[in-house]
Amino acid sequence: MAETSEPVFELISQGQNSAPIMFVCEHASNHMPEKYNNLGLPDHLLESHIAWDPGSDPVTRRMSEVLGMPAFLGTASRLLYDLNRPPDVPDAIRERSEIFDVPGNMNLSLEAKQERINTYYTPYHDTLENVLERQSGLQAIVTVHSFTPIFHGKMREVEIGILHEADARLADAMLQAAPRHTDMVVRRNDPYGPQDGVMHTLREHGVKRGRLNVMLEIRNDLIKTHEQCVAMGDMLSALVVDALELDGHAPMVRGQGA
Repeated sequence: MAETSEPVFELISQGQNSAPIMFVCEHASNHMPEKYNNLGLPDHLLESHIAWDPGSDPVTRRMSEVLGMPAFLGTASRLLYDLNRPPDVPDAIRERSEIFDVPGNMNLSLEAKQERINTYYTPYHDTLENVLERQSGLQAIVTVHSFTPIFHGKMREVEIGILHEADARLADAMLQAAPRHTDMVVRRNDPYGPQDGVMHTLREHGVKRGRLNVMLEIRNDLIKTHEQCVAMGDMLSALVVDALELDGHAPMVRGQGA
């Protein structure tokens, strides 16, 4: 049971019961409840990519709006608990993120760790699965993330990553369709892949249950402005629809953007 009155997720429920797609954005927010005292970090680090995925929230919302599909978003910083990690891995509650120590996560007791799991992980994933089970027309789960262009001092060339684990059906179709929609550098399992432990949501709610699934990673320098987020959301919406049609599923009618 959650141990805070603050919501840990937001459900955009348009088209929910019969929609063929659910968009998921685990790292949409950098919100930090006051009781955690910023985990001992300065404000500028809570605005950086170590605390959330900048741009992922507006891109997800745009895709939900354009296609008329539901979306499920996290509403707290991933430094409190990374919703794309299971409770039994060290980076679910990071003591260090990239080159920065996180004082408020160091030397946590088992009780304190369990409090984070009860507050964030359990209600988020239990509710997500309950929503998915009620979505009778569901075909695919699409998770939306962003990544920093420079990591550990190295520039990343990839601009959009199409990530998958054991089930590559939707990723294969998206990679095949991508040149029709963008001239950006689009790559499979880059900058992350299964070896990086980033597939938890896809595995739990997609692979294990036979649902089509894919993770989108967008380089965050490409989605810094409102206009960029809208353009990226529009392009990715068209790409997802194209890919689902390529994969042999019933064609979907594109929604009308605002």
